[in-house]
Amino acid sequence: MKLVLASNNRGKLHELQALLAPLGVELVRQADLGIPEAPEPHRTFVENALAKARHAAQISGLPALADDAGLCVEAFGGLPGVDTAYYATQFGYPKGDDNNVRALLEQMSGVNDRRAALVSTLVALRSADDPEPLVATGRAPGLVTERPIGGNGFGFDPVMFLPPLGCTFAQLSDEQKNLYSHRGQAVQQMLVLMRERWML
Repeated sequence: MKLVLASNNRGKLHELQALLAPLGVELVRQADLGIPEAPEPHRTFVENALAKARHAAQISGLPALADDAGLCVEAFGGLPGVDTAYYATQFGYPKGDDNNVRALLEQMSGVNDRRAALVSTLVALRSADDPEPLVATGRAPGLVTERPIGGNGFGFDPVMFLPPLGCTFAQLSDEQKNLYSHRGQAVQQMLVLMRERWML
């Protein structure tokens, strides 16, 4: 089955393609089909993921998968949340993973409560008009480190410390990360839903 991935993020494509391999799903980035990014005006992950999936399905005519994910920092009342991708721009930095990490560490300087969670919400649609979207959510709680540690992964992986594992996401192999990450959890739920609802 071919699905359009409503994202231009190569890191997400790589992770999701590996995780969905058991179903024989082929993901195609929307950018490779000439589909522009959808507006994300909503304040929740699920609403934005649904909007992105409908947009990609409408233009491509293919089933679509969208992931809206972000970092929810306890000391900031759950922010940056849905604004995670653009977090650095709020502080005068260009958009990008490295700048997001830099801005986060600067904003958390002197903050004692380091609790945070990476959250991923996946939405899959058979078509843009699918009345029954598949929705799966994963949450990986941890602590924000005081400096980046590890060289793997992307996004906030180098500063998200996982107490049960004693390391950051960026210190895990791809296979280990997929077991524990927010996106890995969401995909495992999505695999079950797709098998139950779409693979009859």
